[in-house]
Amino acid sequence: MGGMERLLPTDEAYELLGLATEIADGELAPRAADFEARGEFPREVVRTLGRAGLLGLPYPEEHGGAAQPYEVYLQVIEVLASRWLAAAEAVSVHTLSCYPVYAHGGEQLRKLLPDMLGGELLGAYCLSEPQGGSDAAALTTRATRDGDSFVVTGTKAWITHAGQADFYNVFCRTGGPGPRGISCLLADAATPGILPQAAEKTMGLRSSPVAQIVFDEARVPADRLVGDLGDGFRIAMEALDSGRLGIAACAVGLAQAALDYAVGYARERSQFGKSILDFQGLRFMLADAATGISAARALTLAAARLRDAGRPYSAEAAKAKLFATDMAMKVTTDAVQVMGGYGYVQDHPVERYMREAKVLQIVEGTNQIQRLVISRHL
Repeated sequence: MGGMERLLPTDEAYELLGLATEIADGELAPRAADFEARGEFPREVVRTLGRAGLLGLPYPEEHGGAAQPYEVYLQVIEVLASRWLAAAEAVSVHTLSCYPVYAHGGEQLRKLLPDMLGGELLGAYCLSEPQGGSDAAALTTRATRDGDSFVVTGTKAWITHAGQADFYNVFCRTGGPGPRGISCLLADAATPGILPQAAEKTMGLRSSPVAQIVFDEARVPADRLVGDLGDGFRIAMEALDSGRLGIAACAVGLAQAALDYAVGYARERSQFGKSILDFQGLRFMLADAATGISAARALTLAAARLRDAGRPYSAEAAKAKLFATDMAMKVTTDAVQVMGGYGYVQDHPVERYMREAKVLQIVEGTNQIQRLVISRHL
């Protein structure tokens, strides 16, 4: 990571980051290009991360987590993202998917947490729909009570881990219009009537499947309701505050990888009889990139510290997600430019980094939505 100094709260956190770096170098980095080229989801790699304790980092030990502060968890995500973004995003999305049960599930549902946090069960989060990604409060997927079940009908869109996940958080309408009519159900992926569609053909993150999921009268037991009826929208927004910090950390890691690669290339490359690092225009581009990465990291960790202290952090999470992902788009684009024609070919990873950065400006609330969230807090 460019010999970067990190300030962590405990010795245990340094050890954990060391473990994450070892796994990222040994298990993630060697596989990333191949899995991306084939568009195959690395399920076994995610299990390995789970067995190493990296899928339940911010959750308490009694539920099978590692009881780490968010400030530490996000730096682990960053390290993973600097080796393979799809693997880091899988950890972030899974951590998000465990949040509703942890924060709002009753005793019965919380018994599922050890398997969820241990990496044996992979989670997904079904909020967006084909007609409304950003306007989540207008969702139309409906759950009707029938005896001791809810019957779920509708279509969800842009679902990460669709067809790969073992459980889905399904946000659906159990009441009237608007946010108060929405509830959250925890559905087993094997439930008859839950039908993942063909994966979308995406610009980047090709090893991370994203697809629509059709719910065709899927029967979910009534005891799988998370929280109370009508709590769904509040649960979804709370979870997204945490999730946005995960995406910000992904962006920082991706940008760091692009910068490290571009600097390494620039050191070796000479033009007009001298190293291209001797050209001020290029040096300044790299200096700006390094500064943007440090600023995004600081913003992300400052929001995490607020969360760890139990303070409101919704606006800070939105600022971190907005700034870090816009920064990653710029830094990855500049890394391609630094390398010239070599940056544009698949022999070098920076063209992939640039394609991957784009999606981070879109997921878990587009950056236009982040600006709305921030301006509402002013």
